[in-house]
Amino acid sequence: MDKTQASRVSKELNDYLHSHKAGINLNSVQLTWGGEDVEQKETAAFLIKALLIAIFLIFIILLTQFNSFYATFLVLIAVVMSVSGVLLGHLIMGLKFSVLMSGVGIIALAGIVVNNNIVLIDTYQRYIGISRSPLEAVLRTGGQRLRPVLLTTATTILGLVPMVTRLNIDFPRGSVMYNSPTAQIWAQLSTSIAFGLGFATLLTLIFTPCMLFLGSNLGLMVKKKHRAHQIFAQSNRFPSYYVKFKNKIENGAKIFGAFSKINK
Repeated sequence: MDKTQASRVSKELNDYLHSHKAGINLNSVQLTWGGEDVEQKETAAFLIKALLIAIFLIFIILLTQFNSFYATFLVLIAVVMSVSGVLLGHLIMGLKFSVLMSGVGIIALAGIVVNNNIVLIDTYQRYIGISRSPLEAVLRTGGQRLRPVLLTTATTILGLVPMVTRLNIDFPRGSVMYNSPTAQIWAQLSTSIAFGLGFATLLTLIFTPCMLFLGSNLGLMVKKKHRAHQIFAQSNRFPSYYVKFKNKIENGAKIFGAFSKINK
C-alpha cells in the first residue's frame, strides 16, 4: 500500500517553489492544487464544522439537564482534554493523524466521554443534597459509579484491540492477517477512540470529582461570606434603631414631666 500522502507532496512542492522562486518566472503560470489535497481540505473543513455543531448541541443539552454552567463546562473540558489521549495514542502506535478517520474517531469519542461524565455528575448532584459534606458526596459518587465507568471503558477498548493492533481475523477461513490494507484503513479511528477513552477515563474518575468538590466548597464559601455580610449589616442597623427608640422614650418622659408640673 502506497504510504505517500498528498499533504507531504504538496509541502515538498511548496518548499521547492519558495526556495527556487528567484530563478523561476511564474508571472504567466497559475498553480492550482487538486486531487487528494483538495479532498483532504474539504473533509477537514466539514469535520471542524461538525465538531463545533456537536459541541454546541452537547452544551445546550447538558445545560438543560444540569441547570448549571459549571457542570456543563466540566464535561466540555473533559471532551477537549481527551484529545491529548488521541494524539498520544497516534504517537505510541506510530500513526499519522488522518483528517478523516482520526477526526471521526474524536467525534465518536466525545459521545462516550460525555456519557461517562453525565453519569458521574448526575449521581453527585443527587448525593450532595443528602450528604453531610461535599467530600462525603464525592466519595459516595465515586464508589457507586466506579464500576460502570470502568466496565464501559474496558469493554470498548477490548473490542477495539484487533483494529488498534491492525489484526484482520478471518473466522470462516481460520486465518489471521497483520497490517492488511483493510486494517490500515481503520487503524487511526480505533486508536483515537481507544487511547482517547483511556485518557478520558482518568479525567472522569480523578479530575471531574476533584473539580466538583472544589466547586461545592467555593459555593459554600460564597454563601457563608454572603451570610456574614447580612449579619454584619443587621448588627450595624440595630444600634441606630436602639438610639431612635431611646430618644423617643426620653422625649416622652420630658413631655410627661412638663404636664406633671403644669397640673401641680
